[in-house]
Amino acid sequence: MAQQVVSPTTQETAATGNAADEQIDRSVRLLTHRQLVLMRFRKNRLALMGLVFLVALYLVTIFCEFLAPYEPNRRFQGYVHIPPSRIHIRTTDGQWRMPFIYKMERKTDTSTFERTYVEDTSTPYPIRLFVRGDRYRMWGVFANDLHLFGVDAEAGPIALLGGDAMGRDLLSRVLYGGRISLSVPLVGVVLSLIIGLVLGGVSGYYGGVVDNIVQRVIELIRSIPTIPLWMGLAAALPPSWPQLRIYVAITIILSFVGWTTLARVIRGKFLALREEDYVMAAVQAGAKPSFVIREHLIPAFASYILVHLTLTIPGLIIGETSLSFLGLGLVPPTISWGVLLKDAQKVQEVALHPWILTPAIFVLVTVMAFNFLGDGLRDAADPYTQRT
Repeated sequence: MAQQVVSPTTQETAATGNAADEQIDRSVRLLTHRQLVLMRFRKNRLALMGLVFLVALYLVTIFCEFLAPYEPNRRFQGYVHIPPSRIHIRTTDGQWRMPFIYKMERKTDTSTFERTYVEDTSTPYPIRLFVRGDRYRMWGVFANDLHLFGVDAEAGPIALLGGDAMGRDLLSRVLYGGRISLSVPLVGVVLSLIIGLVLGGVSGYYGGVVDNIVQRVIELIRSIPTIPLWMGLAAALPPSWPQLRIYVAITIILSFVGWTTLARVIRGKFLALREEDYVMAAVQAGAKPSFVIREHLIPAFASYILVHLTLTIPGLIIGETSLSFLGLGLVPPTISWGVLLKDAQKVQEVALHPWILTPAIFVLVTVMAFNFLGDGLRDAADPYTQRT
């Protein structure tokens, strides 16, 4: 009977291949789902850029009192609609210096009455770090007057983003407005998430009569138009309340309306997952429904919840900006990006002073950063799926 002879070279090659496969399998088994998600997320450069930008932006808004050169409502007489200040490092006679600005002088055309600003290049004013200026209360608690940068009072205002129609520094107002535009929507998102998780989870897990009741409530709420509801709430709340309190109250109320989409998605997830073997095993072992939902069902689609948050927040930011722009949301003296954009309603103003559209750039970049982050998280949530 003939026997198959395997050459030593073939045996060594097969052994080496098996060892390599075992090493690969061992390395794959050592990676948890979280590690795989992080590994895939790090490969998405746009998502990483969005994350870094958002972290930096939120840090800036948290410390806006210190970073803003002036108090947001301070008016500079004679500097109405001042253009953005130009930073120089070289004087007119060719000398290199530390960053400085020139004082802006206003000139008016006697025939057209057009106001223009020109630089007085006779004296450079250096930009100083950690200067004393307008007094403020950090987070409304700690009184201080230290600012990150500034110039001498003789130089006039340093308006890196220009000034508005009342001579106020636009950069300071953008930084203060970002605190409201970026933080208040988080309240609505968190409340909507909690309500959607609870009601959607109960509806999908128990089904039957509970499911029918929750779904009919969702259908009723989704039939309510948002803008008329916002207008009605704005008229119903006490007029003696501050504008920010009114807006927060409306946001909280609307969060009780905006949970319906998330609740339906969670219901569908629960209907699919409650039939899985590990869930059925936990039920047969005597686990309580709250334990099964908390420990088995919610972690199974936690990545989707995170993606939902990152994609819902920009929608609320745009909603606040749009409503404030139309006069249905926040109004002065409250400062937000939407309130600042109300100055850009006239095309003539935008043509003469284009820098008043700067808040729109912040809104656009912030929304894009949230979308990049959400797309990156969505792609990284299922690392086992091959995508081209």
